Amino acid sequence: MGVSETTLMERVRNADGDTMCPERLVLEHVTSRWGTLVLIALLDRSYRFSELRREIGRVSEKMLAQTLQTLERDGLVHRDAKPVIPPRVDYSLTDLGREAAEQVRGLARWTERRMAAIREAREEYDAAKA
Repeated sequence: MGVSETTLMERVRNADGDTMCPERLVLEHVTSRWGTLVLIALLDRSYRFSELRREIGRVSEKMLAQTLQTLERDGLVHRDAKPVIPPRVDYSLTDLGREAAEQVRGLARWTERRMAAIREAREEYDAAKA
């Protein structure tokens, strides 16, 4: 394990019960169920809210709005509200968001490539526990 990884793990482990270390909080935002999907979707292009909701699927308006707001606050997503009627809001990735999204997409692609091995490991585990 590298020095920076050890330092991060120490900060996470040593955070008191009332607060969470900032790195862990951002990691949770990026790797949350909807955060991951939002980041990967926005790698392709910018989306309006309703388009993004359809692209992701099965996410409530409230949860998508919260996820976008959280990612915007973290500097990963840019919200562009145009002063037109009806209102138009587009969401896209910032440079920081693109960097994070590429990492998340890499993990998603690894999961796709290694799913057969993961299934096999699960079957072996379940058989040993039975």
